[in-house]
Amino acid sequence: MLRFALLVLLLANAGYLAWTQGWMATLGWTPAVQSEPQRLARQVRPDVLSVVREPTVTAPPAPAPQAAPAAPTPAIPAPDVALPAPTAPVAAAAAAPEPLVCLQTESMDEAQANRLRQALRQSELPASSWEWQTSAVAGRWMVYVGKFANETALEKRRAELRARKIGFDRAGGSLEPGLSLGRFSTEEAATRELTNMLNQGVRGARVVQERAAQTLYTLRLAQLTPAQRSSLQALRPAFAAKPLRPCGD
Repeated sequence: MLRFALLVLLLANAGYLAWTQGWMATLGWTPAVQSEPQRLARQVRPDVLSVVREPTVTAPPAPAPQAAPAAPTPAIPAPDVALPAPTAPVAAAAAAPEPLVCLQTESMDEAQANRLRQALRQSELPASSWEWQTSAVAGRWMVYVGKFANETALEKRRAELRARKIGFDRAGGSLEPGLSLGRFSTEEAATRELTNMLNQGVRGARVVQERAAQTLYTLRLAQLTPAQRSSLQALRPAFAAKPLRPCGD
């Protein structure tokens, strides 16, 4: 059986070889011819075919090297040009303004202020250059001993007050020669102290008004020019010996 299979296989290989080599062409058994003429015969409209070349990829040009920055051109100093001298109006405008000062008087009573107010109206100073400032002063009362006939009587009363350990000082002004046993802003407070002094055996003490309540006036000249300060010299008598001093002093 094996020999028969080998024989069949051998005959099949031999037949295949004869068929591929064309030895069986007389019998009409040949493989299809794969030569060039047959391939050309199977072409369809070969005249419309064209050869297209593959596009060439061109590399982008390399960037040109940057040129080094040029050195800065040294600045050429402009020639000195002499400026014309300022004319008289320009020079006057450039001059420094006149300094302004602020002056004020000491406090004065109403009678003194009225005299000075009248003198200011008659002067060359503009009304806008001054102003009046007022301040109220409260009245003051004193527990008073005096007036004494002479210095001997005054010294005797001082010794008496020292012995009672009661404080005192000079009364001052139109109440001399006399002694003050205390000053108070109200008459009621002075009266209470007088009662206390009498209880301690102080003789001859009483309550007096040392100063009445009043309004004091201060003249303020805020922005005086040198010319206006000169015109103030003519008003000196009306200032009632109240000197002018810088504002805020």
